[in-house]
Amino acid sequence: MRELWTTLASMMGVWAFSQSLLQTVFPAEVRFMSLKFIHRICNWFSAYCYYDITEIDGVNTNELYNAVQLYLSSSASITGNRLSLTRGLNSSSITFGLSNNDSLIDTFNGTVKVLWEHVVIPRQAQTFSWRPLPEEKRGFLLRAKKKDKAVVLGSYLDFVMEKANEIRRKNQDRLLYTNSRGGSLDSRGHPWESVPFKHPSTFDTLAMDPQKKAEIMADLLDFANGESFYQTTGRAWKRGYLLYGPPGTGKSSMIAAMANFLGYDIYDLELTEVHTNSELRKLLMKTSSKSIIVIEDIDCSINLTNRKNKNNNNSTHSFSPPGAGAGAGAGAGSNEDGGNTITLSGLLNFTDGLWSCCGTERIFVFTTNHIEKLDPALLRSGRMDMHIHMSYCSFPALKILLKNYLGYDDDDVEKQLLEQLEQVIEKAEMTPADISEVLIKNRRNKNKAVWELLEALRTRAERNDAVKSSADDEEQEKRALETPKEAKCDKEKESS
Repeated sequence: MRELWTTLASMMGVWAFSQSLLQTVFPAEVRFMSLKFIHRICNWFSAYCYYDITEIDGVNTNELYNAVQLYLSSSASITGNRLSLTRGLNSSSITFGLSNNDSLIDTFNGTVKVLWEHVVIPRQAQTFSWRPLPEEKRGFLLRAKKKDKAVVLGSYLDFVMEKANEIRRKNQDRLLYTNSRGGSLDSRGHPWESVPFKHPSTFDTLAMDPQKKAEIMADLLDFANGESFYQTTGRAWKRGYLLYGPPGTGKSSMIAAMANFLGYDIYDLELTEVHTNSELRKLLMKTSSKSIIVIEDIDCSINLTNRKNKNNNNSTHSFSPPGAGAGAGAGAGSNEDGGNTITLSGLLNFTDGLWSCCGTERIFVFTTNHIEKLDPALLRSGRMDMHIHMSYCSFPALKILLKNYLGYDDDDVEKQLLEQLEQVIEKAEMTPADISEVLIKNRRNKNKAVWELLEALRTRAERNDAVKSSADDEEQEKRALETPKEAKCDKEKESS
């Protein structure tokens, strides 16, 4: 045992002597250059390249690090058993990511494979800094094959950023904005005030013909995924929808379903609080991308009637709130009655002019109960690209309401009862809001709710038939009275 310790001490002495001799013969600069040369040789023969993505770049937060963290949270190929759970500010869901020093393999386009590793090491003692740094140094190490270098640094990282933005938008609570009263600014200098948007309406719950809903959803997806198309064709990345129909047909629910489907914020523009075209432009400039700009009941909010119905007095087309008097629209810029002086040109530029291009991926939605009152210039393609008629409740929409409010499928309702509902629904001309009220009132007794709905539909249908019959009788009497007069006029013409 003594000989073993003696041998070990001798070896340690030889090692210490060799180390001191090596430091004397080969200075630190020579050793550093040698290690650097060996490292280059290893990299030359290696099939991989490595990229460091640190959490903090200098004194600024690295946006790419946050994007990678969000992107990896959606991956289903996590190999580690430990996950890091986070919940961000203004977020309604919990996201997970790689834990410290864990790794996963990601595949892009089915051919490019990369390895992500979350590297966390203690940070050395900090020197004086204007911004305190975290105690740990965090970052991601990306390993990829050299042949895939161009793809990784190009389209792959762009894909990671886009996916992270999409996840961030879905996780965050959507906001509903409205313009401040009288154009005033909030504490941050913004003309919009916001509240969390938690409307539960979706396309699944929307009472509308399924085929029509599918067309709208496909059009929305084409728009949201059409960035390259709009750039190639030289068009602004925006789209306009006009929702028109009787009150209670679900126009506001349609807007909420569109926002929930795309994950967009909503800007509810109150035109009566906008006084000039300049204010309208400023409001547009302060809207964010990926948003829906809504003007509800545009035929009621301002006097925006069809120019063809005016008596050749359309040189300026300035508008005032209903009831403000004719003097409010007498000339552009006049504001004697305290109304707004928004011109038709200003509103058109808001939706389809140069100012409408100051943001990207935005949807304009107008709603009206009387489409015939609107100026044709507002309705043409490019401003309102898709006209959606929100009509009375149809039989397919009725089945959706029965499922929403009563939990009934087609098999849960008697076949004979369904046939009776189908026969009377078109003649009744009841809106989804009217039918929903009947179902809500009797939702505790589902069978009673359906039969009472059938009775309400029959009553409404009979009333409509009576009104139509009365109108037909009046029309026939009017024609009968006009026929002798026309015959007398014809005889006078013949005699003359």
